[in-house]
Formats: sequence, structure tokens, C-alpha cells
Amino acid sequence: MTVSGTNVPSVSAAWELLLPVASVPARGRGRALQSALREAVRSGRLAPGTRLPSSRELAADLGVSRGLVTEAYEQLTAESYLRSGRGAGTWVSGSARAAAGGARDLAPRAREVSVDFRPGTPDLSLFPRSAWAAAHRSVLARLPHGALGYPDPRGLPELREALAALLTRRRGVVADPERLLVCSGVAQATTLLGFVLHGRGVRTVGVEDPGSPEHTALFASAGVATAPVPLDGEGLAMEPLARSGVRAVVTTPAHQFPTGVAYSAARRGRLLEWARETDGLVIEDDYDGDFRYDRAPVGALQGLDPEHVAYTGSVSKSLAPGLRLGWLIAPASMTDELVDRKRTMDLGNPALDQAVLAGFVTGGGYDRQLRRCQRAYRERRDVLTRALAAHFPGAEVSGVAAGLHAIARLPERWGPEEEFAQRAARAGIAVRLLRSYGTDRYGDGHVRLVLGYAHLAPGEIDRGVRALAECRPEPR
Repeated sequence: MTVSGTNVPSVSAAWELLLPVASVPARGRGRALQSALREAVRSGRLAPGTRLPSSRELAADLGVSRGLVTEAYEQLTAESYLRSGRGAGTWVSGSARAAAGGARDLAPRAREVSVDFRPGTPDLSLFPRSAWAAAHRSVLARLPHGALGYPDPRGLPELREALAALLTRRRGVVADPERLLVCSGVAQATTLLGFVLHGRGVRTVGVEDPGSPEHTALFASAGVATAPVPLDGEGLAMEPLARSGVRAVVTTPAHQFPTGVAYSAARRGRLLEWARETDGLVIEDDYDGDFRYDRAPVGALQGLDPEHVAYTGSVSKSLAPGLRLGWLIAPASMTDELVDRKRTMDLGNPALDQAVLAGFVTGGGYDRQLRRCQRAYRERRDVLTRALAAHFPGAEVSGVAAGLHAIARLPERWGPEEEFAQRAARAGIAVRLLRSYGTDRYGDGHVRLVLGYAHLAPGEIDRGVRALAECRPEPR
């Protein structure tokens, strides 16, 4: 094969990419040749300025028809990978740039540790694969073709009705299906609220301190800043909230993250009074409201005043965060603006996934899943508290018996906190300090850990706590 030009590095290696074309079935040789040439240009193995052989020469070398090569040259010239001129031959153009390497996985992954006590992750092995697959098959069998078009941005009507009934029954929410939006988890619900609040002139939203750091980043994406509001033993501290001047505040009243406090009845009432007096908005993040182990879950705050509370939740803790399915129920005065923003943001969530969840809820699968998770997580919390009592005499577990994490205050002799965390890391144990979620207001020398247990088997929990107990400071 003859190839000419002033810029011909690795020409023979480039043509090696084309040789397998001859072994491709005849019907696919044209596409294979185009793909191989395209990749050779993208990768730089055919450098800009390289003159390609004539269609007759290349066809003879590859053992394919000349028309197939001519068609490939014409197609890649139309796409600007090649350039040609009458009587001047075909050349590699300078338009193409090397393609990026393989796809990276930017999903958050736990680093390699022996035990990972960081909170926030459910036990993904509890995902009901068989029941979900059955619901999927059932939906595919009956779903009309029209349902696969662009959905109502609020969500499929059958899912909104199913979720409204579920939330009314289990969480005491005032849930009108016409006001319920299906979202990509609480994260999107928060972002939607941020955009609407920003459009109304709100520039700062209050957040619990300590609290989830995600809220700050989500509101920032909508151009809204956050102001930390401290907690006390009953929930959000009202005087600092009033002094902050904010007109909207994010709360986790059923099980505050991360302290584990459940808002007292009196504090829930005062918070609603504040919202009415200021015409403010309470954003309720009910991230794990179904998981209470010492009593029936306390109903959602939204049920007491749906016109001053925006309610958010998801299946991230009950099923899997990877489903990206959640909901938002906002005051009637905000619904139309939220729907408009949802429409422009993504045109609605995937219709098939919504239909499967609707069938899973109405068929009783979701209630069964919640009961299964509650049993597993209650057992694991009990294992954690027993292990702490056995291996850390004098340790205190605070917060209500609920959710997927617990707060442990270790005796003072295990401190200082940062040194303890460093010793745990060296031992291959991942932990989070309570102080990492907001202002450190304790300063009493005790180590306070936020211990996630839902994703760990009981044996792992006991082994991990035992290993943590070995992270005591060296005698001085």
C-alpha cells in the first residue's frame, strides 16, 4: 500500500486497524470500514495532512469492493474527518480531535476500609429484586403505547395517586395528587424549591446546624444562600431562627439529621406559628420518617399546615438511592411554579420507572419492603448499642431509636476527637465526627460519632465497634 504526504507517523499501524474489515460479513463491511477509519483519525494514528490511498488501491489491499471504499471516503468527508478535491486525492483533515479515554465512574464510592460506619447508605442487598422484576413485567405487559411518550411533568397520575394514598396513610400527610410532584429524589425537590424561592426574591434559606451539608450545595445551585440555625434538645432553636430573618427553613423534624433528635410537640407547634406569623415556609425533609423502632412513627409536620410546609421524601432509604425517585408536596400557591420549573428542567421522570413504582406500591410490595427494612435496621441498631455498651463502658447513645444511624458519645479518655478519627482511619475504620456536620458547640473533650449501621451486617457492626475500642490513645 502506498501512502504519501509530509505527515505520516505510524502509517502502517494505522492501516492495521482496517485489516479486520475484510473478515466482517459482507453486509456490515461498509459500517466497519467507516468506523475503523473514523477511529484511526480520532486517535491520531492517521495524522492530519496524511494523504490516503486511492479507493482502488485501498479496495485491493483490503479485498473489498471499490464502491465500498468510495462510499466510506464520501461519508467521512461529509463528516469533516477527511477532505478531498477534484484530482487532488483524499486527505485527513485537521477538524478531528483525539477522543477522550474510557468512561469514568464518578459515583460516590467508599474507599477501601475494613469497616465503614459512615451514615447515609441503606442495605442495598435488601432491594426486592424478584418483586421489582415481577412488577416490571406486569407493567410492560399492560402499559399502553401512549404511556411511553413525554409524561406529565408532575408524574404519572397513577403514581401520584398511589403515593398520595401511601403518604396519607403512613405519614399523615395532606396529599392531593394534583399537588404532588414526582422528582429525582429529595435533591431535585430541594433544588426546585430553591429556584422558585429565588424567583420570589428569596436569597437566603435557613438550615439546621448541625445538618446535612447537601442542602447548602443544592440551594447554591439555584442562587440561594443558606444560614445555619442552631438546634437545642427539642429541635430547631426558635430565637436564633427569628433573629436570622429568613422566610424559609429546612427541617428534619421526625428524626433530625444528624443528631437523631425528634422535634418535640411544643417545638413543632412553635415552628408552625413562626411560619404563619412571617408568611414563611418550612421545608420538611422526611428522609427516614418510616423507620422508628421504639414506637409508631410521628406523623409529618406537613399534615398540620399544608399551606406553610413543603414536604419532601424519597425511596432512597427504603428501596435504593439509584432509583432516583422521590416526591414533593408544596403549598398550593407554589405548585404551578414548581411544575413549570420541573418541565423545563427535565420534562418529567422516566415513565416506565414511575409505572413500576406505582404498581409496586398499589400491589403491597412497598409496605412489605418497609416492614423488612424496619426489622433489619432495628436489629442492627440493637447490635450497635449492645456493642458500644460492651466495648466502650460509659459511652452514651443519643437520639430517638430511629433511622439508619445513631450518635455515640464516647468517654473522654478516647479523645481528642481528631486524633481518635486519625487512629480509626489508620486502623481501616471509616467514621464521621458529629462536628463535621456543622458548628462544633460541644468542646467538652468527648468524641461524638455519627455511626451508620443500616448497610452493615450484625457481625460487621460488632467487629467494627470492637476494633474502634482498640483505637484508644497510647499511654503517655
